[in-house]
This record gives sequence, C-alpha cells and structure tokens, in this order.
Amino acid sequence: MSSPSFADNSFALLKNKIVTKNDIRAVKSVLNSQVKYANKEDFTNFISTYDKSYQNSDGLNYEDYSKLVTDIWNTYDNIKYGIKIKNIKIDKNNATVELIETSDADISIPKKMNGVLKSSSNSIYNLKKLNGKWKVVSDSVLEESTSMLYGEAVNMDIKLSAPKEVEENTEYTASLEFETPKGIISIASISNDKVEYPQKPTEEVFRKMPEDNILERLFTSNTDKKNEYIIASIGLTKAEVCDLSLNIALVGFGYQVVRVNVVPTKALKIENKEGLNDKNK
Repeated sequence: MSSPSFADNSFALLKNKIVTKNDIRAVKSVLNSQVKYANKEDFTNFISTYDKSYQNSDGLNYEDYSKLVTDIWNTYDNIKYGIKIKNIKIDKNNATVELIETSDADISIPKKMNGVLKSSSNSIYNLKKLNGKWKVVSDSVLEESTSMLYGEAVNMDIKLSAPKEVEENTEYTASLEFETPKGIISIASISNDKVEYPQKPTEEVFRKMPEDNILERLFTSNTDKKNEYIIASIGLTKAEVCDLSLNIALVGFGYQVVRVNVVPTKALKIENKEGLNDKNK
C-alpha cells in the first residue's frame, strides 16, 4: 500500500526543519568560538574559522586579514570581544548572519596617560558549509564606530557624525561635536581615509574648536571603489603659570572613527544593469 503524498511532504518538511536547526546551531557555534579564540588571542584556532577564499567588502583577503588581526593583537593587550547575533538565514550550504560586534580595552601610554578603546559594528557575515564544516567566506560592515581616548578626553561626550553610505564622487559633510571642560583649550581635526591595509597616515589640520562646539568639514567620496573612514583627532591642553613662565601641558587626546560605505552612483548601477540585460538578450 502506498503512503499518502501529504505524509511524504510532511516528513520532508520535518527533515528540512531539523537540518536547518542543526545548521543554525553549528553557525552560531562557529561565531561564538571566534569570540572565545579572540579573547584568548588564540590566532591559530581563530583564523581556522575562515576559509582561505575569504574576502571582505573592503577588499581584504585571507592573508591581509590574518596580518591585520595579528597587528591589532600585538598593538593592544587584553581586548575583550563580544557579539550579539541578530538574524541567521540558511539556504542549503550557505548562511547569512547579521550581528553586532563589540570590543573594549584599557590602553595607556606608559608613565603618561591611561585611556580606553571602544569599538562597535553592525556586520553581515557570509558562511559556507565546506566538507561538512561551516566557514566564514566573506563579510561586510554596515555601520562601524571606534574611539580611542586618553586622559581628560576619556570622560567627555564626543560625537562624530557622517552618513553611513554615500555614492562615489559625491560631497558629504562630517561633523564633530563636544563641550570643552572648563580651564582647558581644545583643538581638533577631521580627515578622511580610504579603508585599506596597511592603513596610510592621515593628514591632519588642527583647528581650535569653535564657540558653538561644532567642527564640520566637507569631503568628496572617492572613485576607487573603496569605503572610507572619517577620523576625528582631538587634543586637550591646559595652561599653567610656573615661576612667571607659561607652560602648556597636554592633558588629554584621542581619536573617533566612523565608517562611510561608498557605493556606485545610480547612473552606474543603471548602466551596469542595462549591460547585463543586453548580454542576456
């Protein structure tokens, strides 16, 4: 006697549901293990969660990313990493995960100033099941901000604003806002850099903060298919009179960084789409 077709369909749906749940658990395990290995600075196990075909939206490949991670761990000690998984989608052997990543660390300049590093990003990770194991094959950052503040700057409310996304070769404004503590003179600069590795030195032009506590600068996005960082540099000084001499002491400084993702212009998107349609004819 043949089984009813609805029974076959129900069994197939149940099987797919079980497989999907197992894959979701496996993907979560990979991402949580990254945090565990990163907090231990266990590079070998950490990088093993990435496939060697890995390439991110900033153009960094497996080798570039490996060097970047080791550079960060060699520069900053005791960074504490964390993630919050927002959403997971599984399609056969492919997984897409949206998550929030954070990192925090106490940083210092020996015998000079203590500081704090904080970073947060909203990212999309793409994983693929290869030989039965899930590996990260690419990722893209939707939103990202980082601050490194020292001395008097640590407790200040510093806001750096820029659009999260702009079209290439397009003007956009970045603004820096903070209130200078009493008795302190503040200077600041805003610059932009392409996101690349190794990162090139930023050209800084410092200005005294305006009376309204807002510094703005206009930029034009690049046409090199590179995302950009907006970098605000801050310096805090205090004047002291000693034996009829005026001494200027640095009492705090820091950096705020936000990401601006650069996308093709609408005209270019339309042109590319029409080109694909022509090829399909």
